[in-house]
Amino acid sequence: MTDIEKYLAEEIATDFADGHIPRREALRRLTLLGVELGAAAALLSACSSDRPIDTPDADRTGEASPPISSPAASASSSSASPSSEPLPAGPPAEAIKFAGPEKRELQGAWAAAAKPRGGVLVIHENKGLTDHFRNMPLRFAAQGYSALAIDLLSVEGGTAALGDPASATAALAKAAPERHIADLRAGLDELARRTPGVKLAAIGFCFGGAMTWRLIATKDPRLAAAAPFYGPLPEGVDYAGVKTAVLGVYAEFDARVNASRDAAGEALGKAGLPHEIVTYLGADHAFFNETGKRHDPANAAKAWTKVMEWFGRYVG
Repeated sequence: MTDIEKYLAEEIATDFADGHIPRREALRRLTLLGVELGAAAALLSACSSDRPIDTPDADRTGEASPPISSPAASASSSSASPSSEPLPAGPPAEAIKFAGPEKRELQGAWAAAAKPRGGVLVIHENKGLTDHFRNMPLRFAAQGYSALAIDLLSVEGGTAALGDPASATAALAKAAPERHIADLRAGLDELARRTPGVKLAAIGFCFGGAMTWRLIATKDPRLAAAAPFYGPLPEGVDYAGVKTAVLGVYAEFDARVNASRDAAGEALGKAGLPHEIVTYLGADHAFFNETGKRHDPANAAKAWTKVMEWFGRYVG
């Protein structure tokens, strides 16, 4: 089992332990991932008691203290005061197709800013390019960033073609991480083509957060900033030579992902990258997704403001 498959299996088990899905559905999702029934039952049993709470040593009134940061760059932030959750009024993001690696055709959702300050690649969670992520480019466009939400299930015909969210998760797990990274770099190509002359950034959530950490490690010089949200750090990652300014976003009660939080700060610090690690108190995994059961509106608004400040400083 790859590290991504292990992460996704543990996420299903955690959803079961938290009462978000019944046992039968959890077993179905695990078997779709290729986990044998006996091993799946054992994993659910191991997670059936209250999962541990990761409580940072922090003032309970704000973010975990103090954020891990490298020396700040001299550029000042020029970001507009962002809105938080409501979507901008107007048409939905545009469904597009564009060229991928090995003559593959990729799919995504695109929204153009009137006067782009930069371009943002949006990387979805483990259920694929759902409506939440299809609409996210609109939020960025409203703040002056043209944005592309890529569908990493394009090879399978797109997220919508799979129908069942569990099937989408299984398909993402079965694809080699190298395929996902190649598609993400093609997404950067498309962003650069559509927004010439501006800096680029990436933001990813959950599975997409893990992919963001991997994308940073490609050392792509076009990637000026990145914001991985509650994504596990790949083992043995080396960020030497990377030029990306990284904002790592975590949730207080997301103990499973937080296990690699310190390693992320250490890896970024060792590479000398501008970075900040922020943990939101009282929040849990996937707190930013307003369609999920762990959505936390107050912390989602804080995180959105933080991302806008970060991109304003390092992208434009």
